[in-house]
Formats: sequence, C-alpha cells, structure tokens
Amino acid sequence: MPLLLAALALLTPRLAVALLWFFSRWFDGLFSSPLWPIVGFVFLPTTLLWYSVVHHWLGGAWTLWPVVGLVVALVIDLSPVRAHRRFRGRRSGDA
Repeated sequence: MPLLLAALALLTPRLAVALLWFFSRWFDGLFSSPLWPIVGFVFLPTTLLWYSVVHHWLGGAWTLWPVVGLVVALVIDLSPVRAHRRFRGRRSGDA
C-alpha cells in the first residue's frame, strides 16, 4: 500500500494530498496553521508531501538526503510552470 501511494503521489500529487487529508491523520500536528497545507496543496503539492514524509518517516531531521529530496520536489513542482511560461511566451511572440 505505501508503494502504491508513493506512485500515486508522483503521478498526481494533489490527489494524493487530498486522499491523505480526508482519509488519514497524516497531516495532523505538522503545521501550526491550516493555511500552510492549503498553500502547499495549491502551489507545491510534491514539496508538501516530501515535507510530511521527512517529519513522519525520518523524524524531522533535515540532513543531506532530505534536503536533496526537497530540492528534487521543488524542481518537480516548478518545472511544469516554467515550461508553460516558455511555451506561452513563444506563442505570443509569433503573433
């Protein structure tokens, strides 16, 4: 089951966050305000999932590999935005 959830999180991170939010207690106690998970859900869902994994499975220790994972999650979250902006800029420049 955890492997299936990990595959789901990489394919559709917002769906994985929503399922964890509604059907488990995964995010309980991780954030002092409900604003941060909502902002993470909207803008950086893979990073939100990685942050919660580090706190649940790695005890919240931000050593080298969790930081590398955080950078990878940020790249995953931000790469579609960058590609869409490049395409949109190229398309509007043609007209």
